[in-house]
Amino acid sequence: MNDTIKTLTERRSCRDFTGKHVPRADIEEIISAGLNAPSGRNTQPALFVVVQNDELVAKLSRLNADVMGSTGDPFYNGKDVIIVLARKDNRTYLYDGTLAMGNLLNSAWSKCIDCIWIHRAKEIFYSDEGKALLAEWGITDDVEGIGFCVLGYANTKKDKTVIKSNRVFYIDK
Repeated sequence: MNDTIKTLTERRSCRDFTGKHVPRADIEEIISAGLNAPSGRNTQPALFVVVQNDELVAKLSRLNADVMGSTGDPFYNGKDVIIVLARKDNRTYLYDGTLAMGNLLNSAWSKCIDCIWIHRAKEIFYSDEGKALLAEWGITDDVEGIGFCVLGYANTKKDKTVIKSNRVFYIDK
């Protein structure tokens, strides 16, 4: 099995981070993978906001928990977050942003960096507080939040996910 397929088949989501930051150089490589994700007609609508500030990560986690009506930490003590947004100026922005998120997750795993995709970015960045953050960051495009790629190092490793059956159909005649 080659390294790419090994990464794609062995990646697991982390729900128990140590709280240790990921080196900036590693994040830059992960971002490069996101920037190189396929997009419809090569429109490249995905935008990335890298957050390594502990206070802002905690605020984003709180906003995320508020959307769920929870008081827990939906970022599982992860200290580095890549927010994926997508400009809504083409019909495929949602798919394109999702592909970019997939590239982030798989490239992180390939570097032995644990990660998880956390939803609710759409709701957060449609809120007044989320719109204020976007403006503060200089993002003025009409965007939709795709998700949060939370990065870090796992306290415990998760077992392989059981793959459900009856999901592949071969039509050869």
